[in-house]
Formats: sequence, structure tokens, C-alpha cells
Amino acid sequence: MADSTSSSFDSSSSSNNSSSSLRDLTHTTLQLVHWKEPKKSAAAFGLSLLVLVSVATLSVISVVSYLLLAFLSVTITFRIYKSVIQAVQKSDEGHPFRSLLEKDISVSSESVRQIADQSLIHLNWFSCQARRLLLVEDLVDSLKLAAVMWVLTYVGAVFNGVSILILADVIFFTTPLIYQKKKTQIDQHVELLRTKLEDFLQKLQDRLPGAVKRTKVE
Repeated sequence: MADSTSSSFDSSSSSNNSSSSLRDLTHTTLQLVHWKEPKKSAAAFGLSLLVLVSVATLSVISVVSYLLLAFLSVTITFRIYKSVIQAVQKSDEGHPFRSLLEKDISVSSESVRQIADQSLIHLNWFSCQARRLLLVEDLVDSLKLAAVMWVLTYVGAVFNGVSILILADVIFFTTPLIYQKKKTQIDQHVELLRTKLEDFLQKLQDRLPGAVKRTKVE
């Protein structure tokens, strides 16, 4: 009985730790995007943009190799420097990266299970939405998807995949800053655009035959 209670407690504790880790990761991401700590956000933005631009000009293998080589150059140089300093000062500080080497970075099975469960929820939602749109359960929604795909054909003709990722990275880090400074004006324009779009779609739906207006499959 005690073993069962202990096992249940350990499982609950592991689940709580996994949830806490996911919340921490989400919180950290939001902090970076909203530039709560400008130095960290600038470093993350600069590094991500550098990697994407490098991938656009070089092969992925070359980019990974250069990044690892640069990282190793820094860590090896720092290790040798600290070893020389310790030898000169005759100190016994030990390995300069000891705290990082001793830190537990293993991924628990509960974390993987939780991520898989969340991914499954999103996959099921995506599958249902894709079926609904592609099989024209709602004609207006399917027409929206067709319009978006039509626009994307032109986007794909101008940009390649990496260019779109670079643009997305820039938007990801700059949009929150712009929105914070121009929140009122942006909200007004978005509301105006949303109203016009809804009016257009309503007029379009009003002109459709009665049988087509039905949004749900019997």
C-alpha cells in the first residue's frame, strides 16, 4: 500500500514538474518576444536571424558545422585559460563548467508523454478542420481557404522556404514591439478590416442559393 502511494506521489510529482517546465518554456518565450529583457531578446533575435540567413546562403551541414566549431572554440579557449590561471595561482577551483556538467538535462518520459498528448490534440483538430474545409462543409470557409491558397501561390513564386522563415522570424520579434507602441491605431484598423470582411462574406453568402447556404452536412 505504501509502495502504491509512493508511486502515485512520484507520478504526480513528475507530472507537475513537466507541466511546470512547459509553463516555464512558454513564459520564457513570451518574455523574449515581448522584449521584457532587451539584451536576451536581442541576442535571441540576432542569433536566430543569423542562423536563418546562414542557411539561406550555405548548406545546413555547413551552418551546423560552423556553429559547433565556433562554440567549441569558445569553450576550449575558456577551459585552457582557466587551467592556466589555476596553475599560475595554484588554486583548486576545478573544471570551469562543472556546474553545467553536473546539471540534470535528461528528458523524463512524462514530459515526452505530455508533449505527445498535446501534439495529438492539435493533430486531431487539424485533421477535423482539413476534412471540414476540403469537403466543403461550409462553402464560405472553403472559399476563404481557396483564397488563401491562391495568395500563397504568388508568395511561393517570390519567396523560398528559408526566406519565409526569415520574414517570419523578423515579424515574430518585431510585431509585439510595434503593437505595444501603436496599439490603439492597430486595433482600430484591424476592427475596421474585420468589419468589412464580415460584411463582404455576409453579402456573398446572401447571394448564394438557399441549399448552398446550409453550413452543416445533414
